[in-house]
Amino acid sequence: MPKKQSSLDRVLGRLDNLDTVNLTNLVQRLARERGLLEAVFNTVREGILVVDEHGVIEYSNHAARSMIGLKETEIGTTTLWRLVPGLRQSLNLKSDDTLVRRSALSRELELTYPEHRFARLYMVPFREGIDDPGSAERFVVIVSDITKEKVTTREMIEGERISSIILLAASVAHELGNPLNSLTIHLQLMERQLKKPGDAAQAGKLGESIRICQDEVGRLDGIIRNFLEAIRPRPPDFQPVNLLELLDDVLGFQAGELEDRVLKVEVEAADDPPVVMADRDQIKQVFLNLIKNAMEAMTNGGCIKIRSRTDDEWVYLQVGDSGHGIPEEDLSNVFQPFHTSKEGGSGLGLMIVQRIMRDHGGQIGIESQEGVGTVVTLQFPYQDRRVRLLKK
Repeated sequence: MPKKQSSLDRVLGRLDNLDTVNLTNLVQRLARERGLLEAVFNTVREGILVVDEHGVIEYSNHAARSMIGLKETEIGTTTLWRLVPGLRQSLNLKSDDTLVRRSALSRELELTYPEHRFARLYMVPFREGIDDPGSAERFVVIVSDITKEKVTTREMIEGERISSIILLAASVAHELGNPLNSLTIHLQLMERQLKKPGDAAQAGKLGESIRICQDEVGRLDGIIRNFLEAIRPRPPDFQPVNLLELLDDVLGFQAGELEDRVLKVEVEAADDPPVVMADRDQIKQVFLNLIKNAMEAMTNGGCIKIRSRTDDEWVYLQVGDSGHGIPEEDLSNVFQPFHTSKEGGSGLGLMIVQRIMRDHGGQIGIESQEGVGTVVTLQFPYQDRRVRLLKK
């Protein structure tokens, strides 16, 4: 079937047959249509750009120029990668900065010029000659300002945090009541025993009461420390951290308990150790919590499996155990304050881990199967693309 011509192709094919008047009318018509399209594009709230395979900006509307700090005089000479440096790191560029992409791309980026904002970029490849594979490839880039969306999300997170603190306060009051009641009862028993003539049996009972009081005081101390850590988190002090080296330090610290519990540790990692921007002490606390949970899940020996991998944007680290697993109905509650199935547990450990990962721009996921075990996956942003929090 012959290729269908566009109206412009038909007009251009008859160009030699047009007289001066018709030619003038044609140029004026094309100018009006161009002006109409320019007005439409400049009315659109989203930024619209057209770039070639080298990233040189060939067209932009007013919104795009405003968002990325592009001057009209720079159109045709400036590359998108220069104005949006964060985009370069997420694209598949050749050594000569030529873009190779056959599919659409969506990215969320932080822009610092001409003003601080967050934007979502959607890039779609196209060719001028759809049926001509030899025609030059270009890209339409749609830029949306999502700063308000990010601020709203931050406010929602802050609201959830305040709600969690209120829930924590109520839960702490309840949790502290139980051991305090136990302490009161046993101290009363001690007082009665001390009023009676002493003998060996009474001394033994007194010693047992003292031991119980000491245990309960220790439990209270743990609850209070975890509570304070949960409601008064400090901002992370970001430094380059080798995750596997830090994890090895934690495992060395736990070596004695691992041996006592007859537990093996298997590490599967790439030759290039993953390095991320993180707060060393806070991530150490994350690892301590996860290793402790894994050990306590295995009562008759077992194996802790640690795996790491990376892709273009994230560093993944998994800590798995061969323990009893978490019931399906409990999985959705594991990050809730004071939710625990362990005897003597505070129920704050995983909540603190989730908060630390969120503050690092990362994520945490848990998969578990009863009778098989649990795998916790930590997801860290690569060193060059850590998600920075909005300025307060």
